[in-house]
Amino acid sequence: MKLSLVNAMSAAEFLAEFGGIAEHSAWVAESAMAKRPYATPAAMIAAFQQAVLDASKTAQLALLNAHPDLATKAKLTQDSTNEQKGVGLDQLSKSEFGHFTSLNNAYKAKNHFPFIFAVKGATKDQILAGFEQRIQNDTETEFKTALHQVCKIIAFRLEAKVDA
Repeated sequence: MKLSLVNAMSAAEFLAEFGGIAEHSAWVAESAMAKRPYATPAAMIAAFQQAVLDASKTAQLALLNAHPDLATKAKLTQDSTNEQKGVGLDQLSKSEFGHFTSLNNAYKAKNHFPFIFAVKGATKDQILAGFEQRIQNDTETEFKTALHQVCKIIAFRLEAKVDA
C-alpha cells in the first residue's frame, strides 16, 4: 500500500488496517496515527515504535502479554501464524515442540510475560539458541529486550504492508 493512501485514511480506516500491527494492541496504532502525515515509511515505523516505548510500563506489559508463545498450538493472529510458519515453527518434531514448550513455561514463570523474538529471517535453531541464552537474563533486561523485539516485529509487519 502506498504511503500517500495511508496518510489519507480516515481514523476508522487506519485503525482497521493497522490496529493489529502490535499484537492485540490497537492503542499502538491509535497513538501512531496522531503522528500523520508520515514523510516516509520509516517515519511511520518510528511512530509505531515510539508509541510502544513511550507507553506506561503497565501498557507495555499488557502488550508483551498479548504475544503468543513461540511454537504454540494455540490460535494465533494471521501475522503471527505466517511469521512462525515462515521459520518452520509449525513443523517441529515432538521433541523440539516439547523443548520449546518447556522453555516457554520456564520463561513465563520467571518473567511473567512470554518470550518474544522477531522470527523473520531467523532459523528455528537461532530462535532456540536465543531462547536458551535469554532465559538466563534478569527480568528487567528481558523486559527491555522483549520491547525491542516487539519494535522489530512492528517494523517487519509495516515494511510488508507500506511502501513509498
